[in-house]
Amino acid sequence: MGEQVERVDENDEVLGVVDRAEAIHRGWLHRVATIVCRDTEGRFLVHRRPDGVPRFPGHLNWMLGGAVDVAESYEDAAARELAEELDVLARPRFVFKFLCRGAISPYWLGLHEVVVAEPVRPDPSEVAWHGWVSERELAELVRHQAFVPDAREAFHRYREGPIG
Repeated sequence: MGEQVERVDENDEVLGVVDRAEAIHRGWLHRVATIVCRDTEGRFLVHRRPDGVPRFPGHLNWMLGGAVDVAESYEDAAARELAEELDVLARPRFVFKFLCRGAISPYWLGLHEVVVAEPVRPDPSEVAWHGWVSERELAELVRHQAFVPDAREAFHRYREGPIG
């Protein structure tokens, strides 16, 4: 049995527990928590995905994250993912969520922010390279580099300002 997630509806209400691979295959909505990391100077963390990962190998991303576990809140999932992927213990701040079209399948994306003042220790299975960039530099990367499509959509929504 694979990773279990909550299948949700168009209002982000739980319908049941399903295998995440099946949810993706069938296009069932589920939840994903993401984290945007900024340093004390306001720069954004950008990373490149490893070449060996099944989804978007070698692509750039400005978010970290993953599926929200069964009975887990977006906020708890964001904190867990931050610890797993960067070895940073912090409580990211919820910014907004939206129904993401998804390049692979649709899902609810909860975006969180955290200021990281300590060194990050990325998990090499998740992050092949990382660096800190200004918002202007990030906007350029989003436009002109191999960038994870869902992260591009989230960046545009983030720049538009808070939404429900």
